[in-house]
Amino acid sequence: MIEKDVVITSRNGPIPAFAACPEGSGPYPGILFYMDAPGIREELRNLARRIAKHGYFCLLPDMYYRLGQLRFDMVRRADGMRPTMMAAMNSLTNALVTEDTAAWLGFLDAQDKVKPGPLGCVGHCMSGRYVTTAAARFANRFAASASLYGVGIVTDAEDSPHLLIDRIKGEMYYAFAEIDEHVPETVIPTLRTALDKAGTRYAIDTYKGSRHGFQFPERDVYETEAAEAAWAKIVAMWDRNLK
Repeated sequence: MIEKDVVITSRNGPIPAFAACPEGSGPYPGILFYMDAPGIREELRNLARRIAKHGYFCLLPDMYYRLGQLRFDMVRRADGMRPTMMAAMNSLTNALVTEDTAAWLGFLDAQDKVKPGPLGCVGHCMSGRYVTTAAARFANRFAASASLYGVGIVTDAEDSPHLLIDRIKGEMYYAFAEIDEHVPETVIPTLRTALDKAGTRYAIDTYKGSRHGFQFPERDVYETEAAEAAWAKIVAMWDRNLK
């Protein structure tokens, strides 16, 4: 496998990122990996490597780059870390991430090992909203997008991502935890209604017994069965739309 740290040029300054792809000449379909609230860490790099092993060029940008280099140690996390992490998460907006996504797509387009054409994306937690927004704002680019226990997808705000669903042209996959204090009960029905009304190709799964964060092995809420089932569905969606 080929992996490296890269710096992406943007109108707001340099954006650090991690890139991984299989060895060989390629080219490989591109996957944009939107991080979760704890930010860049080895846990996410390992997931990026896993995506690359399936035959993709995966780009994992540092979405907190405007704040400098923030690194949260989730293995040794403490209560005092939470306010800083929440402040970092709340510094992002749908508009800012949309602007950054244009730069990330430009980087992928410039890579010899990235296959021209449709791309995929995936996001956990806070990035469920950004995956949905990107799939709508860049409808001609994203052919397969996935959100895992995403938050902020349905809100009362004018820029709520679910209001953009009628613009989406690609396939969507939403995986939710059964027990998730961050996702109100009204979210999934509202999201499903919007997807059905728009005629979007999609699937929504709620994994029984799972909690928010079930994808990450280093957390006490990790659920092997749910995590593997969700990844299998995501990879299958990417394969049928991007390969």
